[in-house]
Amino acid sequence: MPAADPEPSTEPRRRDARPRRALAPNGSRGARRADDDQPLRAELFSVNQLERHARTLAGWHEVTTSPARGGDWLLARLADNEATLRDGYHLITEAVRKGRQITPAAEWLLDNYHLIEEQIRTVRKHLPRAYHRELPQLANVSTRGTPRVYHLALELISHAHGRVDDDALRAFVAAYQEIEPLLLGELWAIPIMLRLALIENLRRVVMRVTAGRRDREQAAHWVGKMTEVAATHPEGVVLILADLIGEDPPLTDAFAAELASRLQGHGPAMMFPLAWLEQRLGEYGETLEHVFELASQSQAADQVTIGNSISSLRFLTATDWRQFVEAMSVVEQTLRADPTSAYSAMDFGTRDRYRHVVERIAKRSAASENEVARAAIGLATAGSGRAAHVGYFLIDDGRPELERAVRMRKPVGLRVRRLARRYRFAIYAGSLALVTVLATVLAMAAFPQPATGWYRALWYGLLAIGASQLAIAIVHWASTLVVQPALLPRLDFQAGIPRPHRTMVAVPTLLTDAAEIDSLVEALEVRYLANRGQNLSFAL
Repeated sequence: MPAADPEPSTEPRRRDARPRRALAPNGSRGARRADDDQPLRAELFSVNQLERHARTLAGWHEVTTSPARGGDWLLARLADNEATLRDGYHLITEAVRKGRQITPAAEWLLDNYHLIEEQIRTVRKHLPRAYHRELPQLANVSTRGTPRVYHLALELISHAHGRVDDDALRAFVAAYQEIEPLLLGELWAIPIMLRLALIENLRRVVMRVTAGRRDREQAAHWVGKMTEVAATHPEGVVLILADLIGEDPPLTDAFAAELASRLQGHGPAMMFPLAWLEQRLGEYGETLEHVFELASQSQAADQVTIGNSISSLRFLTATDWRQFVEAMSVVEQTLRADPTSAYSAMDFGTRDRYRHVVERIAKRSAASENEVARAAIGLATAGSGRAAHVGYFLIDDGRPELERAVRMRKPVGLRVRRLARRYRFAIYAGSLALVTVLATVLAMAAFPQPATGWYRALWYGLLAIGASQLAIAIVHWASTLVVQPALLPRLDFQAGIPRPHRTMVAVPTLLTDAAEIDSLVEALEVRYLANRGQNLSFAL
């Protein structure tokens, strides 16, 4: 069964299985391991293993029926990650400025920090506050309010060691949906959640890199003090060693390896500190050779993880997510069964509009998104003429029938808007009349009126005409604020106009002389050369 923590510890157990004191992050001895600071490195899975793991997750995930309503902890965690990465970058930059050697993982951070900053800005732009509360949240994880799709991103990155590619991602998502389909909103959230998970992974690696940097600098500091004393008073090295023992620094792999490498080759005065270090390591069942090996392996693993994570961020930027969502969406596959086959021939904007209607209806009913899509297809199959197209029941007059079929709940606001749309002409005319009367009355009160007779009637008529023009301008302006434009469905002709939709573009002309004819024919030729198509013709 998967770990219930949304940020699971994925560090494999270290070294031997003999009972001893727990190891802290970065392999330190004498403190307890902090699981939430370990990089996301579980067992490395192949694509087939990822598919099996995705099916396991789909059966294990439990979506809560009472989603969290508190603060957005994902954005709070992102801000904390950003601060940690920035601090690590500044620490490594300072080390380079001082001419000190840095690890390969630190070099990756220096070379790609601008990309990480760009990805953080992208996440903030596309992940508004409270957005994650619209996504299904898990009930069987330790952090309340964890979106299901974020946990999926963590699991994928953990078992791919930060390496995300198109084949693995599609296989993972497709296998999960064999058991439990994802919502359209979750599919669109995948790139953002992957960025969040990769930034989380980078933060953990950078924490290890900076901790190792500090440990090595501390070891260099103590060895520097020892060598300085050994040059004049070799017996004083014992006093420096006593100070080191009294301070009791964490005996991490980085600290021990750096301390040993600097102590070696400095003469007999350093043999006693080296012997003490070997004795301390022996208390934990370690040897100097093993510590050197572990420190080297840790640096190599951090380099691979940070390199994979950076490459994955670049992959996310280059991916066409519109094509990914359509390929992965079960709703999309259902709607493509449109009896008229018109849906498949439409452009992306129209298809996306249809899918959003399905999404909105599902949110207000007990039916799932795919069940709503299947109901629309069923109604279209039973219909004829215009009603044989699925769009008739999604964006046209057949929508109330679809809503009744899935028992959609209609809030008061929706009922009011539809009532206003039904009586739109009466509301429009009434608004014009009301504003005209009000403007006329105000004008009559503001300006002096002529004497009796036909002058007064003419005056009233002129006021009413002026007020009506003002009313038209005000009502039209107000209409643009409350009425959304009705977008027409469009066919996708990017690959060219098919033969059933042969088109002729007729250019209206007014012939005045022979020179004008030559100019029009030349312009017609330019249009043809710029829009060559087997089924597209131009005419004057």
